[in-house]
Amino acid sequence: MTQWLYLLALLASIAGTLAIDHRWRLFVFDRPRPALLVLVAGVLFFSVWDLVGIELGVFVKGDGPYLSGIDVAPHFPVEELFFLLLLCLSSMVAWTAAHRWLGDRR
Repeated sequence: MTQWLYLLALLASIAGTLAIDHRWRLFVFDRPRPALLVLVAGVLFFSVWDLVGIELGVFVKGDGPYLSGIDVAPHFPVEELFFLLLLCLSSMVAWTAAHRWLGDRR
């Protein structure tokens, strides 16, 4: 069971971020189509970044009890895709929240 904990934590974090987004209609729940395009572009960009880093020997997958063992590519665990999604999603939710909050203050 421990090999699924990291993936479950990522999924819970994504769900929590989406709940915040849904509550205040910040990003995906404000304008779904452009938001999903931004998320796909971000995940693709950082996936290519990771793959280049793996090819150059900069990034390697360590052994850990919390990884599922499912790899998308050598040294590229499936958890990395969900981490990149969480990174892009939380960044955009935080940015739109800050933009809205600062805009309301002016």
